[in-house]
Amino acid sequence: MTEIWRVALPRGAEPPYRVFLNGVPQREGIDYSVGSGELLFSKPLEKEKLGVGRWTAMFLGLFGSYGKNDTVDVQYRLAGRDVSATGLEIIPPG
Repeated sequence: MTEIWRVALPRGAEPPYRVFLNGVPQREGIDYSVGSGELLFSKPLEKEKLGVGRWTAMFLGLFGSYGKNDTVDVQYRLAGRDVSATGLEIIPPG
């Protein structure tokens, strides 16, 4: 069984959707699919989780952030207007 990473579309989002993963355009049916108000990805997506210690060290300039941190952005229609949402939440399989 294939694991699916989900990204909820913003409330009221209507097609056409333009989806970007880390700034790179994605193709519906190849890179992702749409189902029940969500974008569905079969390739693993990761969102870096920063603990207090790591956040403090970054804030103090001791080191940067080098973990894997995918971002999903989408352009869509809402009430007849073109709008976009950035940094949508990635929901891992499970």
